[in-house]
Amino acid sequence: MIETQCLCGEVSLQISGEPMAQVYCHCSDCQIAQGAAYVVNSVYPAEAVKVVSGEPVKMAVKGTPRLRCASCGIALFTEVAAAGLRSLNAYLLPKGSVAPQLHIHCADAVMPIVDSLPHYARLPASFGGDDECVEW
Repeated sequence: MIETQCLCGEVSLQISGEPMAQVYCHCSDCQIAQGAAYVVNSVYPAEAVKVVSGEPVKMAVKGTPRLRCASCGIALFTEVAAAGLRSLNAYLLPKGSVAPQLHIHCADAVMPIVDSLPHYARLPASFGGDDECVEW
């Protein structure tokens, strides 16, 4: 069990179990929401990520529901309700516990990230995608 909180401490989360995946996401929605070229997410079943104190506020950039702290503004997690998942902002996890296994939505990437991980144009088949990869 991991307990974490936003930057100001107003919202606390409890995460149980191991992540289903840890990913670098390059989608344009994440880019706009985070003001970054890509984000690092840790994906869990929705019931594994619980808000234990505070009231996160909802926001949506292009349609993906995201929850943030109303005070400090840090992104907490994204709701992927259709799949029953919560994609946690991996920066909230303890140092050393994040090891992304793949890149997703690379068709939207600002610039190539060259590493030894798979780079999916959209999503791997295991996430409902077509397994198409990009070559950098």
